[in-house]
Amino acid sequence: MSNLPSEPEFEQAYKELASTLENSSLFDKNPEYKRALQIAAVPERIIQFRVTWENDKGEVQVNRGFRVQFNSALGPYKGGLRFHPTVNLSILKFLGFEQIFKNALTELSMGGGKGGADFDPKGKTDNEIRKFCCAFMRELNKHIGADTDVPAGDIGVSGREIGWLFGAYRAEKNRWEGVLTGKGGSWGGSLIRPEATGYGLVYYVQHMIQYASGGKESFEGKRVAISGSGNVAQYAALKAIELGATIISLSDSKGSLIATDDKGITAELVGIIADLKVKRKQLTELANSSEYKNKFKYIEGARPWKECGKVDVALPSATQNEVSGDEAEALIDAGAKFIAEGSNMGCTQEAIDIFEKNRKEKKGEAIWYAPGKAANAGGVAVSGLEMAQNSARLTWTSEEVDEKLKGIMKACFANGLETAKEYVTPGEGEFPSLVAGSNIAGFKKVAAAMLDQGDWW
Repeated sequence: MSNLPSEPEFEQAYKELASTLENSSLFDKNPEYKRALQIAAVPERIIQFRVTWENDKGEVQVNRGFRVQFNSALGPYKGGLRFHPTVNLSILKFLGFEQIFKNALTELSMGGGKGGADFDPKGKTDNEIRKFCCAFMRELNKHIGADTDVPAGDIGVSGREIGWLFGAYRAEKNRWEGVLTGKGGSWGGSLIRPEATGYGLVYYVQHMIQYASGGKESFEGKRVAISGSGNVAQYAALKAIELGATIISLSDSKGSLIATDDKGITAELVGIIADLKVKRKQLTELANSSEYKNKFKYIEGARPWKECGKVDVALPSATQNEVSGDEAEALIDAGAKFIAEGSNMGCTQEAIDIFEKNRKEKKGEAIWYAPGKAANAGGVAVSGLEMAQNSARLTWTSEEVDEKLKGIMKACFANGLETAKEYVTPGEGEFPSLVAGSNIAGFKKVAAAMLDQGDWW
């Protein structure tokens, strides 16, 4: 990759995967897979395009649009669209690369990709966002399809934007097909899709807790620190509350909301926060209100990891690299026993190294880390179920989808666990490395498919 411009996020994601593969016995048992890693690190296709649109003043605006179609060995490219001013190729390549192996872990027929634009929805009117979506899809429609590439939402792209994008695709192509996931329930969407990433994260951690405690513990009575306050954080909080946990934090781009009473952040408060997010308001409005100011403190410019006191479970659910090395140490000092990424690459490599070192040294008393490609796979899993429903022209009930989601997350945990035991033998009393096991399991499946299809000899 030395002949490419610096792509720090992508390089971090690649090194994190490559290091765990190289430090396992995978390449000793399957030396041909070394070549697969080199090939899989290069996207099959990168599409970059201009998006011109008109604001409400009649002024022409221009943004950059992207779609990184990374790997289709297991199925159509699958991954979200992100509208945010920080979007660039490094971030989209990192997200698309992670998506390949995350999708493989679901056991569904999906490849990996990612896309978006450096468009900032904040400060824009609904009409301006709609016009941007239509302009973006006028170009993107040439490169996607139900059996080619099926995008979904991500940061800045909610169900509303998916609707506008889908309408523009349908108008351009003159056909209805399941080309996007996260659609509305009355026009091809799946029930449980909005909840899926957060719910799936909690289901995954529940298996971690049960395994570590020999089936004696659950979320009941656990103090759970969550970052973010968007879709993933909200539904992770609600499901953890349902299972008996106390939520002690949420956050936004400006700072962290920390509970100061024993009740923590209740389900009712999560609903209020969700309404604030829809209105694009900050959590400070809740913290400063007369009704709630005695129940919370809002800490400007801080993430929650050093601010919560005692922590049992940490769920970073905002964005990449949101747990640093010193924050990892703080979580260990706070008594955290489980950390799982609701966001993609939520922990820095330094933080992961600290968690893995603690896992080896403290054995059964250690913190146990789960990477996003496994722990937050629930969202794309239900997107895959939405694709299946679209193909069959069926709609499953909430209960049916939730049961399938639970099964996928259980299998995802078990696959990473058993693969770690096979390829990275844990020391006596150690928890298996879920980051190594998940990386190896996802990569192994993709590499085998690439070899079967003649992607290299």
